[in-house]
Amino acid sequence: MSTTVTLVPMTRAHIDLLLPHEREMFGTEAWSASSYRAELADTRLRHYVAAEDATGALLGWGGVMVVAESAEILTVGTVPAARRRGVGRLLLTALLAEAVRRGATEVFLEVRVDNDAALALYDGEGFARLGVRRGYYDAGRVDAVTMRKELPA
Repeated sequence: MSTTVTLVPMTRAHIDLLLPHEREMFGTEAWSASSYRAELADTRLRHYVAAEDATGALLGWGGVMVVAESAEILTVGTVPAARRRGVGRLLLTALLAEAVRRGATEVFLEVRVDNDAALALYDGEGFARLGVRRGYYDAGRVDAVTMRKELPA
């Protein structure tokens, strides 16, 4: 895999590329193709990006929703072969920048309590842990950590 990573607006063409990874990575929480199509259609509130290598291969994707001054990171996924190369951080940085561009002053997210890599990323990016939502993931078997970050004005 090339070390060059480019962020591009996520399109419907990316959906077929990400779905096998979505199911593998998110299991019972995986989104469907129709869910992604609906998300991409709502450009007023939502913004999605995809990370590609120099050959155009999909490395990851992410989305944010902004309503008034609050943003929510909806999803961030890095394909297994591209992990530990900064792709997730690059996606998160782009989503946070878009939230600021759209006027958000704070951003929220939920992450599985057992997703150590994601927790480390969000902790490192200045997110504060607000609490735990019991049974939020995997049909009630896995808790979620709720997190918040203030954004610059």
